[in-house]
Amino acid sequence: MDRRSVLKAAALPAAATGLATPALAQGRAKLTWRLTSSFPRNLDTLYGAATNFARMVSEATDGDFTIRIFAPGEIVPALEARDATSKGFVEASFTASSYSIGTDPAFMFGTVLLFGLNSRQQMAWLYEMGGNDKLNTLLYAKHNVLCWPLTSTGAQMGGWFRKEIKSPEDLKGLKFRIGGLAGHVFSRLGSVPQQIAAGDIYPSLERGTIDAAEWIGPYDDEKLGLYKVAPYYYYPGWWEGTGILSLFVNKQKYEELPPAWRSILQTAAAATTSLGLAKYDAVNPQALKRLVAGGAQLRAFPQSVLDACYDETMKMHEEYAKADPVYAEILRDMLAFKQDAYQWLQLSEFTFDSYQIRRLRR
Repeated sequence: MDRRSVLKAAALPAAATGLATPALAQGRAKLTWRLTSSFPRNLDTLYGAATNFARMVSEATDGDFTIRIFAPGEIVPALEARDATSKGFVEASFTASSYSIGTDPAFMFGTVLLFGLNSRQQMAWLYEMGGNDKLNTLLYAKHNVLCWPLTSTGAQMGGWFRKEIKSPEDLKGLKFRIGGLAGHVFSRLGSVPQQIAAGDIYPSLERGTIDAAEWIGPYDDEKLGLYKVAPYYYYPGWWEGTGILSLFVNKQKYEELPPAWRSILQTAAAATTSLGLAKYDAVNPQALKRLVAGGAQLRAFPQSVLDACYDETMKMHEEYAKADPVYAEILRDMLAFKQDAYQWLQLSEFTFDSYQIRRLRR
């Protein structure tokens, strides 16, 4: 069964048989949505996720439901995509939930929990532990949107720096392009965080407007050319042990869809998310080799820096949780799952991976 058939089957009633006429074939009116992306066309991993999603939806509905993708600036700027969806300027958007923390800090949880879950754990929490339903019910619906994962970047890197970071003191005064609540943590440690869209990162580094920038990982970072202007490439990106980028849909427009099309929308989003993570795992290793060959200098964040960041992150979580019961409930839920998930992974994945890595180094 091909992908188109799988998506159609997911949308049909259980009672449908091979001889039944699918509901989508019974003369339903055609519909076109506009989806604005926060990510430019030259990032095939990200912009490509949106186009793959739109293609799946179109194929599964025999072209009756089409979604047009727009790059940043064609309708609204990159960082205004979710807000445009909430207001109904567009029916949908592809963006990072974390870009909306200025509206509500709890938006961060749709992307990642700082010092939280890895990629597999985040997906398990969203899909199997009721996390995405909780986000929709407690948070997103208040802003007239509903949301589902549309791709996963996997664990991200810590970014590109003009100078080495040897201690927490080196973070003071650092003008750092970093989004979400991680920027708040760095601010608490004396840095000056900047939230800058992808297309503006390179010129900002080149002009010296910023001293450092994090984006995603080797493959996407290589496309932006950041290694040319900031040679030190740090890891790990502790603020993004995973990165979920999301499909936001205007709540009213979603509720107007036929049930079968709602199902296709969610199924296509889930399929695109799995394919996105697979692509990153496939393309990042060779991209990292090319970056190092081109002069990138890999550096691990010192333990003292990680400890300082961890301590400030936990303090920040506590403060936000005291101020907002929704933040507190989602945080408590994710941390409880993290505890259970790592008890299992330390016995299975971690021991297996650690042994494999040691053997490869011989």
